[in-house]
Amino acid sequence: MRFIFKTDYDQDIRIFKHSGYWYSYSILLLVLAMAPFVLGNYLQSQLVFVFIYATVGISLLILVGFTGQASLGHAAFLAIGAYTSAYCQQHGVPFVVYFPLAGILTGMVGVLVGFPALRLQGIYLVIATISFGAIVEEILARWESVTHGNEGMKLRTLELFGQAVPRDSPGFYFLCLAVLILVILATLNLLRSPTGRAFVAIRDSETAAKSMGIDVAAYKVRSFGISATITGLAGCLYAHKLSFISPEMFTLLLSIEFIIVIIIGGIFSLHGAVLGAIFIVMIDPFLTTLKDDLPGMIGNLVHVFGADVPTASKVQDQAASIASAPGLKGAIYGLIIVGFILFEPTGLYGRWLKIKLYFQTFPMYKAATFKRQKTYVKSERNR
Repeated sequence: MRFIFKTDYDQDIRIFKHSGYWYSYSILLLVLAMAPFVLGNYLQSQLVFVFIYATVGISLLILVGFTGQASLGHAAFLAIGAYTSAYCQQHGVPFVVYFPLAGILTGMVGVLVGFPALRLQGIYLVIATISFGAIVEEILARWESVTHGNEGMKLRTLELFGQAVPRDSPGFYFLCLAVLILVILATLNLLRSPTGRAFVAIRDSETAAKSMGIDVAAYKVRSFGISATITGLAGCLYAHKLSFISPEMFTLLLSIEFIIVIIIGGIFSLHGAVLGAIFIVMIDPFLTTLKDDLPGMIGNLVHVFGADVPTASKVQDQAASIASAPGLKGAIYGLIIVGFILFEPTGLYGRWLKIKLYFQTFPMYKAATFKRQKTYVKSERNR
């Protein structure tokens, strides 16, 4: 077990707590730098989506995990960033201009959404963000002079400093990786700042935060703005990766996928956003493969256990019809969320911490170590 002996207060806010972090993250960065030259185009493309989803997951962590505000409208913020990029590119604006512009414009919209959200909490705030997403989707479909309506918009190959950066090239891969690293570093510094500490105080207890002189309303709006800005930057990269965008791509289901990212990964850690993004991006090809292969496997198993060929074929056809049923993907996502909430509310990263602590303290590990003791301010006990 590693023991850290602290000798000054600066050690409490260091990004890397000890030298082991430098070695492990350096190795991880080296592996990611080698990945596009070793992996095929498909896996490289999947890693790009992991980077983009992880960026959105971090933006949701700032709003949901660190400030305690609910949101099911981040697909709308992603859409605003994507359409801003497409519109600017069509009018000859360079990438170095419309990339930050997409984040700034989306952040301004996030601030506007944050103001009415000040009077809402819990399920009412969730309903408000769902309504916001539906409004944005309808605007994108109806404002044909700007968004081309349901016909969608195509994006040309990204150009950076006069050089073309195709969406399947290593250059685009490194661009998305660089944006993710910068967002992670910026978020870590944000959490070490008074603003980040105010976010956490609001999440833990608004009453206690007010008593400490924190302007709760201002920080909630600021949280919405920062979260939307990061999502807008991810929307720009998302649009270039797909090279075509349309309103039906930014639905409530996409917002639910983003929520799944932080629930599965871990809602209180930046590591959780990355782990959740890996899970949500890689589960799609897994479910597709399972849907294609599972009926045949079931038919073969039925035949092995003594059924005749017609019966096995009938069972296989029934399994195939179930696998192709509409809404199956959403049902599986729902079961996954319920499973994590019931059995592992701290997500994949929380499970990793438990496993690591178990081996560090074996045989003295106590199962109650991670059991959260909920405390209340006296004025909040009857709520």
